Amino acid sequence: FSLLKKLLNLLGFLAMKTYRQIDETYPPWKYVYFAFYQRLLLFNFHVPWPVHFTSFVTSPTKINFGRLTSPGSSPFQYIQGEGGIEIGDNVQIAPGVQLISANHDPDDFDRHLDVRPIKIGSNVWIGGNAVVLPGVHIGSNVIVGAGSVVTKDIPDNSVAVGNPCRVIKEKAPYKGSCRK
Repeated sequence: FSLLKKLLNLLGFLAMKTYRQIDETYPPWKYVYFAFYQRLLLFNFHVPWPVHFTSFVTSPTKINFGRLTSPGSSPFQYIQGEGGIEIGDNVQIAPGVQLISANHDPDDFDRHLDVRPIKIGSNVWIGGNAVVLPGVHIGSNVIVGAGSVVTKDIPDNSVAVGNPCRVIKEKAPYKGSCRK
């Protein structure tokens, strides 16, 4: 068993070399899994960071993110980067989350409207099946509740929930570490 673990870790280190950006929260063997789907089966092959095979990422060149952040790495996420997405450090994006950064032009469905990018601060947790719409800015140290639809900006140090998403209380400072 330990030989198998060593082999998977070795393969994981090799697989990690195929990505432009890695998430240090994942153990090396997890990159074998990501590489199998992205590099061999070509799911999300155009994305230069690890993405779960059930998730979908568009316009990855317009998406920037910090350390301990992996957009698309949880199941069933839709990360649409057409209008630009900027994500800080230590952002947890739960399964089923949709980050939709641009809308179609109502007069020409082949075009997208120009909007400001989605911006998400550091130390943010976006709960399962939440939807973040174009141009929204989410501050640092924020929790967005599961199933929320974020249509307006959320200030720093907040807990926000609902459809439409609203701040329900202030959040204490983040106590965890942003270093791994």
